[in-house]
Amino acid sequence: MLLYQIRWHGRGGQGAVTAARMFGLAASVYGESYAQSFPAFGAERRGAPVLAFTKVDSEPILDRSQVYTPDLVVVLDKTLVKVIDVTTGLKPGGKIVINASEVPEELAEKARGVYQVIPVNATRISMEALGRPITNTAMAGAACRASGLVTLLSLEKAIAELTPHGITEKNLEAAEKAFSEVSQLFEGGDRDA
Repeated sequence: MLLYQIRWHGRGGQGAVTAARMFGLAASVYGESYAQSFPAFGAERRGAPVLAFTKVDSEPILDRSQVYTPDLVVVLDKTLVKVIDVTTGLKPGGKIVINASEVPEELAEKARGVYQVIPVNATRISMEALGRPITNTAMAGAACRASGLVTLLSLEKAIAELTPHGITEKNLEAAEKAFSEVSQLFEGGDRDA
């Protein structure tokens, strides 16, 4: 496997940094790869745009710089596409997993014929599973299926390790539902925006 890079976009308090960490843990500790996951800090307040990164490779990863040319972009809050170009640096043919019931118009135009956009309604899934709109585990489940880098079982082990015991089962349910929703999109044919 060549180095696979993921950039996570969210807002402070949504769990983008935790999702990146879960994915890296699933790939490295519970999978058969090497991984790094880390945040980029700026305005560190609730609601401010947040970036996090995950790198996965079959070889040790020595480059510790942020991700500039991702293979996959994960967007936890669809309102970010109005203020940030989430496609910046995304490799042609790359994938964007976005928390939305359908592809936002602003993103559809940029992505058409260049990127694959995969909408997943993580907010609905999280409300059903957790009773709260905290979408990080759902989006990690969607990214797991979209990337094909880690198994759902590996991700579930990482979620179990990183979530409080009282809500672990609910977070596992959110990840599984999002994984399934993305699987259904792929079974119906890859979706290009």
